[in-house]
Amino acid sequence: MAAVKLLDFWAGWCFPCKTMAPIIEELEKELAGKVEVVKINVDEKPEEASKNGVMSIPTFIVLKDGKEIGRKIGVTSKAELLKLLQS
Repeated sequence: MAAVKLLDFWAGWCFPCKTMAPIIEELEKELAGKVEVVKINVDEKPEEASKNGVMSIPTFIVLKDGKEIGRKIGVTSKAELLKLLQS
């Protein structure tokens, strides 16, 4: 099976990021073993954000075998994220 990762770019002071946190945790539990969720605090790892071209947060990037296959910026529904993960 392809290695799928969901990169979650966030910051502690970001209100939309806090709104998304429970949705991301739900996805992490539901997709355990299928999708690796990687939470990246942009304040602690600004190089990761710039390497991935992240200009605003929250940003969610889906990687399949190391290649970007999808991206969502801002508050996003769980259904939208699931759709992105299945692309």
